[in-house]
Amino acid sequence: MRRFPAAPTGILEGHLKILSLREVELQDDAKAITEAPEQPYSEYPLIIRSRDGGKEVARLTADAGGNYRLVLQPGEYILDVQGRAPKRVRTNPKPFTITSNQTVRVDMDVDTAFAELATPIANIGSRASFVC
Repeated sequence: MRRFPAAPTGILEGHLKILSLREVELQDDAKAITEAPEQPYSEYPLIIRSRDGGKEVARLTADAGGNYRLVLQPGEYILDVQGRAPKRVRTNPKPFTITSNQTVRVDMDVDTAFAELATPIANIGSRASFVC
């Protein structure tokens, strides 16, 4: 039986930045969006989907420094954050293309400010209500 060599792969690499709404001392005592002091990267796993958004191809978690790297077959993909809607975080899914023997860099910013502003006001049965 004749075997054909696998197509050469490419590499996705990038950095996950988690932005958080936290109090900082400003002259007018306002709040500002800044990079979160302790980065809980494991709480925001990344998913790779086919370009049409249907098929999940891979999952990965950024390392302690927020960096990630993954070998993929050539093709068109979308990088997204797993559970983006239920976690109430803002981010934009990022399309990218993997080419054989090439590295593509796709950085991802996750804005958690909306989730931090959502405050539960009532818990009725198994459903919670929020005020933003």
